[in-house]
Amino acid sequence: MSEIGPWALFLVGLLGGTHCIGMCGGIVGALSLGGAPRLSLHLAYNAGRIVSYVVAGALAGAFGQAGLALGAADAGTAWSARLVLFLLANLMLVALGLYLMGATPVLTALERLGQGVWRRVQPFGQRFLPATRVGQAFPLGLVWGWLPCGLVYGALFSALSSGSAAQGAGLMLAFGLGTLPNLLAAGLLAARLRAWTHRPWVRRLAGGIVLAFGAWGVLAVLRQWA
Repeated sequence: MSEIGPWALFLVGLLGGTHCIGMCGGIVGALSLGGAPRLSLHLAYNAGRIVSYVVAGALAGAFGQAGLALGAADAGTAWSARLVLFLLANLMLVALGLYLMGATPVLTALERLGQGVWRRVQPFGQRFLPATRVGQAFPLGLVWGWLPCGLVYGALFSALSSGSAAQGAGLMLAFGLGTLPNLLAAGLLAARLRAWTHRPWVRRLAGGIVLAFGAWGVLAVLRQWA
């Protein structure tokens, strides 16, 4: 059984761009208010956002590592725990694919659970609006990286299953880089791109591919247990 690779989470971030634009399209559009879009502002904002993803991935990976360490004395228990974490991560990818297709409220419920934290974090972001300088756009991205998002939470389950802070950080870096093209384009071509990504067939295709990643992983676990 192989772990979920960075390339897979990069594709999840890329294909989930339809959701990213819906969640962050407003804030990246605000970076262009009062003049022509400035690439430097959008790069700084997205760099801050991805840094927050990497920090969250490191924390999730460290948490998974601590859980695996508890069963390290028994090799069989440790292996079973790793399989369970991998299974949960891939089940989350299946749910994520369905979520992108509009077929399940599972990740919407997870987003609601994160609202309590977001209400405490969001006011810090207001200090940097309007973001007219790189020094404002970067910390704004750091704050917005903690926005409750089912897509991010799905990726974090993969970081958790990695069982390592370094690997968890690397997975979330790959995921964040996957989201980058869509959000850069959303800022620079906002209205036109949002219209395209709201087309039902685009969301269904993206969701179906993400779902296939998760289903493949679940089958890999089941073969290990067979």
